[in-house]
Amino acid sequence: MNTLRLSIPRLITPVVLLCTLLSTTGCSGSQSVSTNSSQPFAGTTLRVLTDNAWGPTLKTYLPDFETQTGIHVNIEPYGEDQLTQKLSVEFVSGSSTIDVFEDRPLQEGKLFAQNGWYADLNQFIKDAKKTPASWDFNDFSPTALHTVSIDGILTSIPITVEHEVLYYRKDLLQQSGIPVPKTLDELKRAAAKLTIPGKQFGFVARGQQVPLVTQVSSFLYSYGGDWYDQATHKATLNSPAAISAFTLYGDLLRNYGPPGVTNMSWPQAIAIFGQGKAALYTDADAIYRNLLDPAKSNVADVTSVAPFPSGPDGSQPYSICSWGLAMSANAPHKDAAWEFIKWSTSKETQLKLQGKEAIPGARASIYALPDGIARFPKDWLAAAQAETKGRQYDRPLVAQVVNAREIVGSIVIASIEGKDVRAAAEQGNGQLQTLLNKET
Repeated sequence: MNTLRLSIPRLITPVVLLCTLLSTTGCSGSQSVSTNSSQPFAGTTLRVLTDNAWGPTLKTYLPDFETQTGIHVNIEPYGEDQLTQKLSVEFVSGSSTIDVFEDRPLQEGKLFAQNGWYADLNQFIKDAKKTPASWDFNDFSPTALHTVSIDGILTSIPITVEHEVLYYRKDLLQQSGIPVPKTLDELKRAAAKLTIPGKQFGFVARGQQVPLVTQVSSFLYSYGGDWYDQATHKATLNSPAAISAFTLYGDLLRNYGPPGVTNMSWPQAIAIFGQGKAALYTDADAIYRNLLDPAKSNVADVTSVAPFPSGPDGSQPYSICSWGLAMSANAPHKDAAWEFIKWSTSKETQLKLQGKEAIPGARASIYALPDGIARFPKDWLAAAQAETKGRQYDRPLVAQVVNAREIVGSIVIASIEGKDVRAAAEQGNGQLQTLLNKET
């Protein structure tokens, strides 16, 4: 990302020359040199790209930051996929003026890191003058930090975390005398008993090819499987554990789920559950407000949350940083950008976002504060906290992650449709191996 530089004419006014020497952008008003020691970045404007949820919420608290630093922050919110597309287009073109951006480390992290689009935030963390000990880097969830660390680069600072949990209708379980499922076998038996043809589905979850991959991951891990061997880079989608996990997920949705499930991502699955049409639902704990808020769910008062059920290898749900706050490698105002990231992810700001806005954060200390957990149901807290040491990824760790998710998703779709899962797994395993070979 090269900044266009214009040559200075031989004859030039002192004012223009001074402006040029002080800043390449200062005359436009986006940055200036401050003489106010209490506002060291006064006159600086940051361009920050975020998703539609977190960014606008944070904007509520920006006046305090802007008053303290003199930095003006322009937040540009986008939908998830639109954000990734916007970032990619600007970074590829080399003309980006982006300072800070929200990213999905497991979705685009590998690709962005390989392309050199991240500023390594380790340089700021290790600089005591820029990051005081009180900011407390070690307060972040270890699994979240693992998610945002790629090949030794600290790509972003975690802002939200997710775990897969079990949502269930406690009234339906009580009426049927069914205990809350603690194992995947119990989950399947409960789904069968709670299915009433034409009236009630025993189970619902994501069934769309790409979106389902993140949620089937916990089934896969709990059966003792993985996408590929981390040491040898050999695909393992055709292992007995993987085939068993994919088969179970498909059986649950085919036999006890709603029709058209292969077209359902989380918004559609939530709608089914929220309308009172399903008894059991596995998905991310971060979307709990869509189910436990009476304004969004018809069954909020009879819905509860439990840890993800155990498989042959125990309960192995994912525990990830779903969103981080990153700095562009060519950010025009790196020090000011770090001030913004540092403030956004500080204990004080995270307490506001988690305590007042009920956005699950990544700092352990906030969960120990009464104000930090006041907005969260007790059963949700218990389930989420029980899974903080889960697997640090919910999809294959590859740069071409969309292709990898399509490969995995095709196997699960075959299972949902009652086709030969083993044959689909063999084919998918070969496709994933080809992809892995290209990246190693």
